[in-house]
Amino acid sequence: MSTYNQLIHTYRRKFMEEGLSPEVVKAFLFELCNEYSIDLYMEMDNEADERVSQRFLEGIERISHNEPMNYVLGYSWFYGYRLNVDDSVLIPRPETEELVALVLSSYDEAYKGQKIRICDVGTGSGAIAIALKKEENGLEVYASDISEEALKTAERNAKENDCQITFLKGSMLEPYIENGIKVKILVSNPPYIKTVETVEASVYDYEPHVALFGGEDGLKFYREIFENMDKVLEPHGMAFFEIGYDQKERLSALAKEHFPAADVEVFRDINGKDRMLRICF
Repeated sequence: MSTYNQLIHTYRRKFMEEGLSPEVVKAFLFELCNEYSIDLYMEMDNEADERVSQRFLEGIERISHNEPMNYVLGYSWFYGYRLNVDDSVLIPRPETEELVALVLSSYDEAYKGQKIRICDVGTGSGAIAIALKKEENGLEVYASDISEEALKTAERNAKENDCQITFLKGSMLEPYIENGIKVKILVSNPPYIKTVETVEASVYDYEPHVALFGGEDGLKFYREIFENMDKVLEPHGMAFFEIGYDQKERLSALAKEHFPAADVEVFRDINGKDRMLRICF
């Protein structure tokens, strides 16, 4: 039986030889050890637990064929909360955590703890909605998605994270308009990859295309939301969007075209890329 250190060394080398990221090997083993309350760093030179070793060998084979590690695990971490993920939902990204942080700081500044309604449009796994509700329990949170399977995953995640969220099925703002729901804050991380754009094999082959691609220019769903946002957003409200790193100019112009009197601002992520659009009315 191999030690944990030997498992890492063997498969890091294998991944490097095959042109794959070697960092995923240790990250995967770390997550598996955590599930069995094993401190990997304290046990590094000890013989690997048989249960961990078997799951590691089975999972690392799938990962070596570009299946995302989080789908192999069946979960992902977002804003400190564990979320179930499968191929019906996107795996939550770190830059989306920064969007949540921007929403929370803007909420504190503008509404100072008031109980307001907020919606997450295109919720997927429920990551944004759940993080916002957990961080500000007084918020009345709605979340929507066009995918029945995604909503099932999001509802399960909300239940397991013990937070009350109202889920709605439908495309973009349609379910809110149909149900006469108005909110003070609207948040969305819509599909924004251009249909002609090349993406990593692990993303293209495994993650849901309906949550990835936003038309020829990547702006299709922003347009849909902008065109109907006045029917959903309350007066003096705010809207927040994750955007592609190269979409700042086009989306800012589109937002100002639809909302000439609004304050439109783009924020950079920790890597200095333009990633978040905020519209204040």
